[in-house]
Amino acid sequence: MVVIKGLEKNSLIDYPGKVSAVVFLAGCNFRCPFCHNRDLVIEYEKTPSIPEEELFDFLIERKKWLDGVCVTGGEPTIYKDLPEFLKNLKGLGYPVKLDTNGSSPKMVKELMEKGLVDYIAMDIKAPLGKYEKSAGVKTDTKKIRESVSLIIASGIGHEFRSTILPSLHSKEDVQEMARLVKGASKLYLQQFRPKNTLDTAFEGMKPFSEKEMLELRELCRQHVDTDIR
Repeated sequence: MVVIKGLEKNSLIDYPGKVSAVVFLAGCNFRCPFCHNRDLVIEYEKTPSIPEEELFDFLIERKKWLDGVCVTGGEPTIYKDLPEFLKNLKGLGYPVKLDTNGSSPKMVKELMEKGLVDYIAMDIKAPLGKYEKSAGVKTDTKKIRESVSLIIASGIGHEFRSTILPSLHSKEDVQEMARLVKGASKLYLQQFRPKNTLDTAFEGMKPFSEKEMLELRELCRQHVDTDIR
């Protein structure tokens, strides 16, 4: 059973083109030091869980006002029961968007083959050769590359996104990240927010300036359609 720790009842930005509810699942297999979802990664036991029945009752009640459901985390693919959970969401008639770090291509493939996801957003943490520093754990980058390939080839609506900051990413790194997802529908560069980070040392770290972000966007556009979020 998935562990639900949060519900945003109405979002205009999480699922492109749709008014969505956002469901936050607890737990993650990464420990990205710049992550600002500490309460979902390492401190989720402090927050009461939301029963699935309560979530589904809400979604049934709001069916006239919502166009989709975004399932995020944490990292949703750590749950073996995720396919059943998404199947139940689809059973209510909702399109489903999944946010993932791409560490489980086997799960991503299963969800796609079973028609349980309509849109996928995958995070790219760093160039493959530097992944572990940004992910905070030992990482099988073959699985990251496999998830990228599966998503791009799927025909399913998708995007890739990268939170970038000077202490972890050089301009060359960001370009390499863009090359990794060449052929994708979209890459979003996300400005680092120095607050509530998993590693508190990152709360004092400087983000890229607006000018630098724009320059990085142009570099990435040589490889893939890129914008800033």
